[in-house]
Amino acid sequence: MRGDITIVMYHYVRNLKKSSYPRIKGLDTKKFERQIDYIKDNYEVISGYDLIDIVSNGKSLPKNAALLTFDDGYADHFTNVFPVLDRSGLSGCFFPSAKPIVENKVLDVNKIQFIMASIPNESVLIKYIYSKIKERKKEFDLLSPDKYWSLLANSTNLDSAGVVFCKLMLQYELPFKLRTDIIHDLFDKYVTNDEFSFSKKLYMSREQIITMKQKGMYIGSHGYDHLWMDTLSPKNQEYEINKSLEFLDCIGMSTNNWIMCYPYGSYNESLISTINNNNCIAGLSTDKGVASLDNDNVYTLPRIDTVDI
Repeated sequence: MRGDITIVMYHYVRNLKKSSYPRIKGLDTKKFERQIDYIKDNYEVISGYDLIDIVSNGKSLPKNAALLTFDDGYADHFTNVFPVLDRSGLSGCFFPSAKPIVENKVLDVNKIQFIMASIPNESVLIKYIYSKIKERKKEFDLLSPDKYWSLLANSTNLDSAGVVFCKLMLQYELPFKLRTDIIHDLFDKYVTNDEFSFSKKLYMSREQIITMKQKGMYIGSHGYDHLWMDTLSPKNQEYEINKSLEFLDCIGMSTNNWIMCYPYGSYNESLISTINNNNCIAGLSTDKGVASLDNDNVYTLPRIDTVDI
């Protein structure tokens, strides 16, 4: 029996009250510190390097094993997370998408978040999306706005139906060209037209990532452009993985036995085959649950969100 492991998933960790964008969902730094104290007292935290060794050599996990994972490569992770882990003697696994660091671009997923955090009333955004669907319906052979609403507007425990609708329309439902046009226009209008400077503030730098690596943090793949990988052709999946591995190589991480963290948690059999062929040892999903190395597919290990600890 190799055992179970609680894999905790984090994104933004910041002082929410003092943030320039207080409506961005994240974990407050003080709560993060208390959570790390709790985890240290109740779990045996292993590193990404430990997980690779355990999986590749068939070893057993320690009792109450936990893995701390941080998605997307935010500057929060260097300024607010890394110091806490370092002084606690714990190692975290960090999964930056490479494009923002290499090209100083803002990922579409983050543009959407900051657009929604900058527009005080979601009805403004819904109205804008409706207008663009009507305006370009023939060009892209679109459904009616109300049909999209009926398909996608379902509330969750975290978001209203309107918020879910806006996210899904802009993340993947609309054709790529149309949704990127909409996101670009809204980001310029409501957030900033200086994408380079915004990117420099939002994400870690290459030097910061290397510093964390040198202090025992694990750096893995989160793709290159943070795309829904299950919507890509096998050829484009291969491109995304190769570009992300080039980045790992340039910061000194091994590309032999590495960990994949799927953007949006999306994957399919083609992607699993691609990462397996490129020497990936394990894959992390956003499926909710405690992972079992005995029963779960090692390429689709579930995680739990920080709010569920």
